[in-house]
Amino acid sequence: MPGPIVLLNGAPRSGKSSIAAALQARNGESWINLGVDAVMATLPESLRPGIGLRPGGERPDLEPAVQRLYAALFDSIAAHSRQGLAVVSDLGIHDGYSRPLGMWDDMQRRFASLPLLTVGVLCPIEAIMARRNADPRGGFYAAGESVPAPVRRWQDAVHLGHDYDLTVDTSVITPETAAELITASLKTKQARSGERA
Repeated sequence: MPGPIVLLNGAPRSGKSSIAAALQARNGESWINLGVDAVMATLPESLRPGIGLRPGGERPDLEPAVQRLYAALFDSIAAHSRQGLAVVSDLGIHDGYSRPLGMWDDMQRRFASLPLLTVGVLCPIEAIMARRNADPRGGFYAAGESVPAPVRRWQDAVHLGHDYDLTVDTSVITPETAAELITASLKTKQARSGERA
Protein backbone atom coordinates (compact mmCIF):
# COMPACT_ATOMS: atom_id res chain seq x y z
CA MET A 1 0.00 0.00 0.00
CA PRO A 2 1.51 3.37 -0.98
CA GLY A 3 2.40 5.85 1.72
CA PRO A 4 0.85 9.32 1.90
CA ILE A 5 2.47 12.30 0.19
CA VAL A 6 2.04 15.75 1.73
CA LEU A 7 3.18 18.56 -0.52
CA LEU A 8 3.68 21.86 1.30
CA ASN A 9 3.78 24.78 -1.14
CA GLY A 10 4.62 28.33 -0.19
CA ALA A 11 7.05 31.20 -0.32
CA PRO A 12 10.42 31.14 1.47
CA ARG A 13 10.03 31.80 5.23
CA SER A 14 6.32 30.98 5.13
CA GLY A 15 6.86 28.12 7.62
CA LYS A 16 6.98 25.03 5.40
CA SER A 17 10.10 23.51 6.98
CA SER A 18 8.69 24.00 10.48
CA ILE A 19 5.49 22.19 9.49
CA ALA A 20 7.51 19.34 7.96
CA ALA A 21 9.51 19.03 11.19
CA ALA A 22 6.28 19.06 13.24
CA LEU A 23 4.91 16.23 11.10
CA GLN A 24 8.10 14.26 11.63
CA ALA A 25 7.86 14.78 15.40
CA ARG A 26 4.35 13.36 15.63
CA ASN A 27 3.74 9.75 16.62
CA GLY A 28 2.44 7.47 13.91
CA GLU A 29 3.93 7.75 10.42
CA SER A 30 7.71 8.05 9.99
CA TRP A 31 7.85 10.97 7.55
CA ILE A 32 10.66 11.27 5.00
CA ASN A 33 11.34 14.92 4.11
CA LEU A 34 12.18 15.29 0.41
CA GLY A 35 11.91 18.99 -0.31
CA VAL A 36 13.77 21.99 -1.62
CA ASP A 37 16.48 21.95 1.06
CA ALA A 38 17.24 18.28 0.43
CA VAL A 39 17.61 18.91 -3.30
CA MET A 40 19.65 22.08 -2.82
CA ALA A 41 22.15 20.15 -0.70
CA THR A 42 22.90 17.86 -3.67
CA LEU A 43 23.42 20.49 -6.36
CA PRO A 44 26.70 21.65 -7.84
CA GLU A 45 27.18 25.41 -7.94
CA SER A 46 26.46 25.44 -11.70
CA LEU A 47 22.83 24.34 -11.12
CA ARG A 48 22.02 26.49 -8.10
CA PRO A 49 19.51 27.59 -7.01
CA GLY A 50 17.86 24.76 -8.98
CA ILE A 51 14.29 24.13 -7.84
CA GLY A 52 14.67 27.15 -5.57
CA LEU A 53 14.82 29.45 -8.61
CA ARG A 54 12.67 32.41 -7.67
CA PRO A 55 9.91 33.97 -9.79
CA GLY A 56 10.80 36.65 -12.30
CA GLY A 57 12.44 34.82 -15.21
CA GLU A 58 15.88 35.85 -13.94
CA ARG A 59 17.78 32.74 -15.08
CA PRO A 60 16.23 31.30 -18.26
CA ASP A 61 19.48 29.39 -18.80
CA LEU A 62 18.68 27.28 -15.71
CA GLU A 63 15.02 26.64 -16.49
CA PRO A 64 15.50 23.38 -18.49
CA ALA A 65 17.51 21.99 -15.56
CA VAL A 66 14.81 23.13 -13.12
CA GLN A 67 12.23 21.11 -15.08
CA ARG A 68 14.42 18.01 -14.99
CA LEU A 69 15.22 18.44 -11.30
CA TYR A 70 11.54 18.76 -10.40
CA ALA A 71 10.66 15.71 -12.54
CA ALA A 72 13.40 13.68 -10.83
CA LEU A 73 12.27 14.85 -7.39
CA PHE A 74 8.63 13.98 -8.11
CA ASP A 75 9.66 10.52 -9.36
CA SER A 76 11.75 9.99 -6.22
CA ILE A 77 8.85 11.02 -3.98
CA ALA A 78 6.57 8.65 -5.91
CA ALA A 79 9.09 5.80 -5.53
CA HIS A 80 9.23 6.34 -1.76
CA SER A 81 5.44 6.39 -1.55
CA ARG A 82 5.18 3.15 -3.56
CA GLN A 83 7.48 1.55 -0.99
CA GLY A 84 4.91 2.41 1.68
CA LEU A 85 6.84 5.38 3.08
CA ALA A 86 5.17 8.62 4.12
CA VAL A 87 6.72 11.63 2.38
CA VAL A 88 6.47 15.34 3.18
CA SER A 89 7.88 17.74 0.60
CA ASP A 90 8.31 21.45 1.30
CA LEU A 91 8.51 23.32 -2.00
CA GLY A 92 7.86 26.63 -3.70
CA ILE A 93 6.24 25.56 -6.98
CA HIS A 94 5.40 28.55 -9.17
CA ASP A 95 5.20 29.32 -12.87
CA GLY A 96 6.85 32.73 -12.83
CA TYR A 97 9.66 31.79 -15.22
CA SER A 98 10.56 33.33 -18.58
CA ARG A 99 7.85 31.03 -19.95
CA PRO A 100 5.38 28.70 -18.20
CA LEU A 101 7.04 25.40 -17.23
CA GLY A 102 3.95 23.65 -15.82
CA MET A 103 5.56 21.99 -12.80
CA TRP A 104 2.33 21.89 -10.78
CA ASP A 105 0.48 20.02 -13.53
CA ASP A 106 3.44 17.68 -14.01
CA MET A 107 3.47 16.94 -10.28
CA GLN A 108 -0.24 16.07 -10.30
CA ARG A 109 0.21 13.73 -13.28
CA ARG A 110 3.12 11.91 -11.65
CA PHE A 111 1.22 11.48 -8.35
CA ALA A 112 -2.17 10.69 -9.93
CA SER A 113 -2.37 7.14 -8.55
CA LEU A 114 -0.88 7.99 -5.14
CA PRO A 115 -2.41 9.36 -1.90
CA LEU A 116 -1.52 13.05 -2.28
CA LEU A 117 -2.52 15.95 -0.04
CA THR A 118 -1.58 19.40 -1.34
CA VAL A 119 -1.22 22.10 1.30
CA GLY A 120 -0.94 25.80 0.57
CA VAL A 121 1.25 27.37 3.26
CA LEU A 122 0.08 30.96 3.48
CA CYS A 123 1.73 33.78 5.39
CA PRO A 124 1.16 37.53 5.05
CA ILE A 125 4.07 39.49 3.63
CA GLU A 126 4.44 41.43 6.89
CA ALA A 127 5.06 38.22 8.85
CA ILE A 128 7.47 36.93 6.21
CA MET A 129 9.45 40.18 6.34
CA ALA A 130 9.54 40.04 10.15
CA ARG A 131 11.01 36.52 9.92
CA ARG A 132 13.52 37.59 7.27
CA ASN A 133 14.61 40.60 9.33
CA ALA A 134 14.90 38.55 12.51
CA ASP A 135 17.14 35.96 10.83
CA PRO A 136 18.50 36.93 7.37
CA ARG A 137 20.90 33.94 7.47
CA GLY A 138 23.97 36.00 6.75
CA GLY A 139 22.33 37.79 3.83
CA PHE A 140 20.93 34.63 2.21
CA TYR A 141 17.42 36.05 2.76
CA ALA A 142 16.69 39.55 1.47
CA ALA A 143 15.62 41.75 4.37
CA GLY A 144 15.04 45.40 5.21
CA GLU A 145 12.32 47.88 6.08
CA SER A 146 10.67 47.74 2.65
CA VAL A 147 9.63 44.58 0.80
CA PRO A 148 12.31 43.61 -1.77
CA ALA A 149 10.98 42.98 -5.28
CA PRO A 150 11.95 39.25 -5.27
CA VAL A 151 10.05 38.71 -2.01
CA ARG A 152 6.97 40.39 -3.50
CA ARG A 153 7.26 38.22 -6.62
CA TRP A 154 7.33 35.07 -4.46
CA GLN A 155 4.24 36.23 -2.60
CA ASP A 156 2.35 36.96 -5.84
CA ALA A 157 3.42 33.90 -7.86
CA VAL A 158 3.72 30.89 -5.55
CA HIS A 159 0.00 30.20 -5.07
CA LEU A 160 -1.22 31.44 -8.45
CA GLY A 161 -3.39 28.84 -10.20
CA HIS A 162 -2.99 26.17 -7.51
CA ASP A 163 -6.06 24.40 -6.11
CA TYR A 164 -5.08 23.00 -2.71
CA ASP A 165 -6.68 20.29 -0.60
CA LEU A 166 -5.90 22.37 2.51
CA THR A 167 -4.53 25.82 3.28
CA VAL A 168 -2.88 26.90 6.52
CA ASP A 169 -1.87 30.39 7.64
CA THR A 170 1.31 30.19 9.69
CA SER A 171 0.88 33.71 11.03
CA VAL A 172 -2.07 32.53 13.15
CA ILE A 173 -1.36 28.84 13.86
CA THR A 174 1.68 26.94 15.11
CA PRO A 175 3.51 24.31 13.05
CA GLU A 176 2.14 21.68 15.46
CA THR A 177 -1.44 22.81 14.82
CA ALA A 178 -0.77 22.76 11.08
CA ALA A 179 0.54 19.19 11.41
CA GLU A 180 -2.63 18.21 13.29
CA LEU A 181 -4.80 19.71 10.54
CA ILE A 182 -2.78 17.89 7.88
CA THR A 183 -3.11 14.58 9.73
CA ALA A 184 -6.88 15.06 10.05
CA SER A 185 -7.19 16.02 6.37
CA LEU A 186 -5.24 12.93 5.34
CA LYS A 187 -7.57 10.70 7.34
CA THR A 188 -10.62 12.37 5.81
CA LYS A 189 -9.24 12.07 2.28
CA GLN A 190 -8.27 8.42 2.82
CA ALA A 191 -11.76 7.64 4.17
CA ARG A 192 -13.37 9.23 1.11
CA SER A 193 -11.07 7.27 -1.20
CA GLY A 194 -12.11 4.07 0.60
CA GLU A 195 -15.78 4.89 0.08
CA ARG A 196 -15.25 5.34 -3.68
CA ALA A 197 -13.21 2.12 -4.04
